[in-house]
Amino acid sequence: MERAHSWLSLPICLMYLLAILGSCTILFFIKTESSLLEPMCYFLSMLSVSNLGLSISSLPTMLRVFLFNATGISSDACFAQEFFIHGFSAMESSVLLIMSIDRFIAVYNPLKYTSILTSTRVTKIGLVFAVKSIFLVFPFPFIIKRLKFCKKSFLSHSYCLHQDVLKLACSDNRVNIIYGFFVALTALLELVCISVSYMLILKIVLGIASHKGRLKVLNICTSHFCAVLIFYVPIVSLAVLHQFAKNVSPYYYNHYC
Repeated sequence: MERAHSWLSLPICLMYLLAILGSCTILFFIKTESSLLEPMCYFLSMLSVSNLGLSISSLPTMLRVFLFNATGISSDACFAQEFFIHGFSAMESSVLLIMSIDRFIAVYNPLKYTSILTSTRVTKIGLVFAVKSIFLVFPFPFIIKRLKFCKKSFLSHSYCLHQDVLKLACSDNRVNIIYGFFVALTALLELVCISVSYMLILKIVLGIASHKGRLKVLNICTSHFCAVLIFYVPIVSLAVLHQFAKNVSPYYYNHYC
């Protein structure tokens, strides 16, 4: 679809600008409005930072491909982009996990919510998970740089992903596969923990007698649940497609990636 790239760049740029503007707006209001200094707002600021980093990390190559038809990228730039994309993705996944625990505490014990999740405790939790996300993906550029790649290396996306780059290696990549599986397992564990949190929340909701009370509790969690779906559905879909795409035609794989 090279002929349509100039037209496709318009909605793509618009979506990126909206994402960046939305994240910046959230950060601006949380910083300027003193009334918003509560645990949920701290988590929202963390989520906005990770969204901002993820958008800025993938934007340059997307624009180069669709605006200027510049389809090449150096290996170092590709590995750096891979690190930032996976790093911010891991950070966003961790924030969504923290937010699910936050919602469970708010529903299970609302009277002690502010005493359990103090500003200091929230800051410490955020820093721990941010450091965890960075160290989790830190080995990626180094273990993939040692591999040898074929002369003609074609990526399936307009940005570098570890599983996509790994498929182009001509040398032994077992270490990369094992470590990539470990990182994926960590993300899967976080998704399981989020699911357990919502099962516990649902159990509490079903125990509420009044219909109005149930709706009030569900309303507390609706926005976060939507954020979880928006984040995890594309990631899980891409992971499944990368796993089973070798059994389908190249046209189907390239079209849906």
